[in-house]
Amino acid sequence: MALTRFIVKDFRNLEACDLTLSDGFNFLVGANGSGKTSLLEAIYFLGHGRSFRSHLTSRIIRHGQDELVLHGRVHADGEMKGDLERPLGIRKQRDGTTQVKIAGQTGQKVAQLAQILPLQLITPEGFELMVGGPKYRRAFIDWGVFHVEPRFYQAWSRVKRLTRQRNALLKTARSYRELSYWDQELAQLAEVIDGWRRDYIDALREQASAFCADFLPEYEIQLGYYRGWEKTTPYRELLAANFERDLQLGYTVSGPNKADLRLKVSAMPVDDVLSRGQLKLLMCALRLAQGQQLRQATGKQCLYLIDDFASELDSSKRALLAKGLHDTQAQVVISAISEEQLGDMKAEKGKMFHVEQGKITAR
Repeated sequence: MALTRFIVKDFRNLEACDLTLSDGFNFLVGANGSGKTSLLEAIYFLGHGRSFRSHLTSRIIRHGQDELVLHGRVHADGEMKGDLERPLGIRKQRDGTTQVKIAGQTGQKVAQLAQILPLQLITPEGFELMVGGPKYRRAFIDWGVFHVEPRFYQAWSRVKRLTRQRNALLKTARSYRELSYWDQELAQLAEVIDGWRRDYIDALREQASAFCADFLPEYEIQLGYYRGWEKTTPYRELLAANFERDLQLGYTVSGPNKADLRLKVSAMPVDDVLSRGQLKLLMCALRLAQGQQLRQATGKQCLYLIDDFASELDSSKRALLAKGLHDTQAQVVISAISEEQLGDMKAEKGKMFHVEQGKITAR
C-alpha cells in the first residue's frame, strides 16, 4: 500500500494542508516546533484513530477549533493509481466523538483503518520497546499478530473484557465456583492467543536476526517469548490453582495480558549491554523486520514514520538505517532539522517538503 494523498485540517498547529506523497521516500525538513512531528502524528492518527503523543483530544485539535479532519487516499500493492485508490478519513470532535469513513461508507471502525494502513513508528522515544515495561513489547507482538490473523482483534478484545470481569468478581467472590464459568472461556481464548503470538515470533525471528546482524554485527541478539504464565501448565488449571492468591491481591496475576518479548545478548537484557545508539539500531532492526514479515505473510507493505532521523545516530549508523529502509521498498516519511542530516538519503526516489510554522510546501 501507499498513502498517495493526505489532507489535514486543524490538527495541532497544522491549519490546512493537502499533500501528494511519493510512494518512496518523503522528507520533512524544518526547525524544531515547525510542525514536522505534528504531520507524522496526523498520519499515525489516520491509521490508528489515536495519537502517539497524547490521549487528550483538546491537545490534538487546533486551538480555537471544534474538530479535526484527516483524509487520505490509499492504493494497495499492485493496484494502479486512480479510480482504484481507496479513500479513508477520520473526524474527531472536542467531546471525543469519532467518525470514520472508508470508501464512502460512514460508521466504520477504527480497527479497519489499521488494517488498511499498516504503520511503523520510529521516534526518539522508541527506546520504550527495549527498556520500558512489558506492555510495549506486547504491543509490538500484537501489531504483527493483528495483521496476519484476522480473528485476533475480536479474540483479544474478548480476553480483555473477561479479565476485567474476573478482576471485578475477585473483589466479592467467596469461592472459586463463582469464577469457574468465566474462566472456562477465558482459558480457551488465552491458549489460542498464545498460539498465535508464538507462531508470529517464530516467523519473525529469521527476519529479525538478519536485520540485527546487519545493524549490530558485534552482538548476537536473542528473541524469546514469554506467554504470561508457566509454559508447562494449562491456563485453566493455573487460574484454579492461583485463585486464593488472586483473591488476596484483587486481580488476575498471570495470563496473556502479561505476555512479553524477551530481548537478550548472551543471556543479559539488552538494556544492560547496549548503548543508547545501539538500542535505537536494535529498535529500528525490529521494526524493519516486522515490515518485511508483514509483506511476506500478507503481501501488504507498511508505511514507516521516522521522527528526528538523526537522533542518537552518527552518519555511519544513519547510512545503515537508510539502506535498511531502501531495501524494504516501503513508503517512508522522515523528519529532520536540516537536509544535511539526511546525507546521501536525499538521492533516494522521493519528495522533499519544507515545514515552517505549520505550513508545508513541496520543494
